[in-house]
Amino acid sequence: MKFRFSGPAAAVLLSLAAAGAQANTTLTVAVFPKLDQEIKDALPAWKKLHPDVDIKVSSLAIADHHNAMTTALATSSDLPDVMAVEVGFIGRFAAGGGLEDLSKAPYNAGQYRNQFIRYTFAQATTQDGAIVGMPADIGPGTLFYRKDILDKAGVTEADLNKSWDSYLAAGQKIKKATGAYLMASSRDIEDIYIRADLKEGDGVYFDKAGNPVVTSERFVNAFKLAKKARDLGLDAKITPWSNEWAESFKRGTVATQMMGAWLGGHLSSWIAPDTKGLWRAANLPNNAYASFGGTFYAIPVKATQKPMSWEFIKFLTTRQDTQLASFRSIDAFPALLAAQNDGFFAEPVAFLGNEKARLIWRDAAGHIPSIQRSKYDQVAEEAVHSALDKVVDSNEDIGTALKEAQDQIAHRVRR
Repeated sequence: MKFRFSGPAAAVLLSLAAAGAQANTTLTVAVFPKLDQEIKDALPAWKKLHPDVDIKVSSLAIADHHNAMTTALATSSDLPDVMAVEVGFIGRFAAGGGLEDLSKAPYNAGQYRNQFIRYTFAQATTQDGAIVGMPADIGPGTLFYRKDILDKAGVTEADLNKSWDSYLAAGQKIKKATGAYLMASSRDIEDIYIRADLKEGDGVYFDKAGNPVVTSERFVNAFKLAKKARDLGLDAKITPWSNEWAESFKRGTVATQMMGAWLGGHLSSWIAPDTKGLWRAANLPNNAYASFGGTFYAIPVKATQKPMSWEFIKFLTTRQDTQLASFRSIDAFPALLAAQNDGFFAEPVAFLGNEKARLIWRDAAGHIPSIQRSKYDQVAEEAVHSALDKVVDSNEDIGTALKEAQDQIAHRVRR
């Protein structure tokens, strides 16, 4: 039997159907790889909690993503509801004033501070106390190395990480015995050294008053090590993240790489998956500890769906199950302490020769101090890298190159 409706009844039914069709809310989330995979994996659990809230993910390469977000915040156009911010950009974005202060009601993000590894909240907190992002993952600095190459050269892990001089001496043995370079770029040792063993409240490039400190002993020593590596022929002179860089790991022409723990996931998933079992992870040389990378989720001030955006951010960052699922999926080391206490951390990592590497990274994370971020960090980093190129490529005096970099940074800060 068929029922036909007309008149007011039909209008009511059509209105209800239209309302039902339009009931779902859609949040737009802007990220960079592999966070898009993280969110995709988390969606089934999210939909159980919020069946009427859809998530639309927009993903760009990390540099393109941050450029797009800079433009969106400046113009208030094409703004996402939620945006991922890599820690290297957090200072600049915070200073721009375009991100919601999550320390205030209704967010009150400070209540979660003690639930996270201690240095994360400091990275996203401005000098006036505003919290501009919730920590999602961190990057404890680690030394990845090819055990097969070390074995051929008669070099041990202890030779690599006993001290910085021992690290370079081991590189000489490796080069002589196997032809492999110790590192892809002399920049690797400089980037890690300047971040290693900072004191609580320090900045990488600036002091607490905002003055550049790139002529300090820390930078001089970093440049000396990088120059020594180049002079000894231990670096392959390869640009990080280039095709040549990836190929060097696939072919075993580079024996070590110092970076955040998250690199293990990149190596196993797309950079060099066929090298499974050949890699190991160790602490940085000289018992150094450094933060290298990490992700925050933020809400633009002019976003229009802030309450639900905050719910989604909390879902990604404050839930043990979500954080662990992300770690299992994309090797995003969880910032949430409850996730770090899971038994998963004691499980062997097949790609790393069944080493229990996550325990090494968890211990390292506990030693990393809270450091301050500046909106000029990227400006300073570019100036320092340019100075290092002059030193290793053109034999410019270290003191002169760093003084030039310091002057450039000071000029940019004063503008």
